[in-house]
Amino acid sequence: MQYWLFKSEPDSYSFQRLALEGRTEWSGVRNYQARNYMKSMQVGDLGFFYHSNTSPPGIIGICRVIRTAYPDFTALDPQSPYFDPRASAAKPIWEMVDVAFERPLERFLPLELLRAHQPLAAMALVQKGQRLSVQPVAAKEWQAILALALQPDAVADPE
Repeated sequence: MQYWLFKSEPDSYSFQRLALEGRTEWSGVRNYQARNYMKSMQVGDLGFFYHSNTSPPGIIGICRVIRTAYPDFTALDPQSPYFDPRASAAKPIWEMVDVAFERPLERFLPLELLRAHQPLAAMALVQKGQRLSVQPVAAKEWQAILALALQPDAVADPE
């Protein structure tokens, strides 16, 4: 099993919406490295759901990959904000996976707390300039985050 982090702006697609809908396609990714990460995902892989571009940003819950990578139909739709005129049905360029709601974390973990947690010092998320919307999480980082969520001194969910 591999572990991942999926970033989404709560105004675009929130973890609460995923909880209500149960599943969604992770479409609209327009970065080759993030796309390649999705192409390597397998059914059953777990991911942290991260709320970005909010105050504070942070990890709010867990989702599960339920469908491996397939062509991202939003790239072919001229009405979509993710339309890419270079993409075609024969050469889709962009891919997406489907994810399902797994569970919320025991508490919201803001980026500031994650950055201050020494076991996460090498994690891509806490590095300056790291903006990928989909990124891998090492098994030791996954376990460290799960343990941190259980600690009583982390801040409460901002909701």
